[in-house]
Amino acid sequence: MAAISPAETLELPPKGGVKKSKRLFSVKRLKENWQLYVLILPAFLCILVFSYFPMYGVIIAFKNYMPSLGIWASPWVGFKYFSQFFNSYYFWDLIRNTLGIQIYGLIVGFPLPIILALALNEMKDGFWKKFSQTITYAPNFISVVVMGGMLIAFLDPSTGIINHGLGMLGMKPIAFMSDPRWFKTVYVLSGVWQGTGWGSVIYLAALAGVDPALHEAAIVDGATKLQRIWHINLPAIVPTMVILLIMNVGSLFSMGYEKILLLQNPLNLSSSNVIATFVYQQGLINGAYSYAAAVGLFNSLINAVLLIAVNQLARKVSETSLW
Repeated sequence: MAAISPAETLELPPKGGVKKSKRLFSVKRLKENWQLYVLILPAFLCILVFSYFPMYGVIIAFKNYMPSLGIWASPWVGFKYFSQFFNSYYFWDLIRNTLGIQIYGLIVGFPLPIILALALNEMKDGFWKKFSQTITYAPNFISVVVMGGMLIAFLDPSTGIINHGLGMLGMKPIAFMSDPRWFKTVYVLSGVWQGTGWGSVIYLAALAGVDPALHEAAIVDGATKLQRIWHINLPAIVPTMVILLIMNVGSLFSMGYEKILLLQNPLNLSSSNVIATFVYQQGLINGAYSYAAAVGLFNSLINAVLLIAVNQLARKVSETSLW
């Protein structure tokens, strides 16, 4: 038999077993890639300082916070403000309005970026493809304040371009901004118009990874363009769709208050008053800091529960999940 050289012998694990070897490997990797860790350090510190350290302030939701006394010296009240919010007459109205707008936006807005990405992906590179991408991406760069002003101007019953168009069709002017029945539609459709093009970018990036050989083989087999989209392109972006759906469902109760406040008025308040605007009103306008913190904490907990539940469901149904 040939002699076995020392290089071919099996190396014994170091003392301490596998855990120690993994730890040594992590330290070694840290030393080898220290430049990358230094590069990410500012972002990590930014999140730590501005997102995690301020979380201790959530304790004011359980206290009768008085600025003159400070957080720790303010008297403890427990779940008083949570109970006050749950038993208030406007609790279910806020939940219904928040969920109504968000679910409406999810149903209308989630599939449109997918459809747009599939359509843009089928266009040949050239002027019209670039023009279409520019036109669909541009609304994303309009600020919320400008968007609110545009909506108010365009939807004005007497001078708005939309009602002028309806008048040319023989229809009566519609008070979009003062009729509560129209508020959700105006809010959602304007958001869809503004965000669909930009939302399609991530799907186009996923479609760019599709192997062209799959399309060539499908063409040889006689597959139509629609069949190739259905059986090749769509399955390629399913993992991306699942991840984005999890994130969207996990943020159903998390909506910004800026655009709502810009479009809100006393006439549409029954449809436009949501949790975000209520927290803004109570905390910054009325100075009820503890009450606003309690409502905001409840809102965040619901989002966390939804995110975990949908992620677990996605893990069971498919192989894609956030963790």
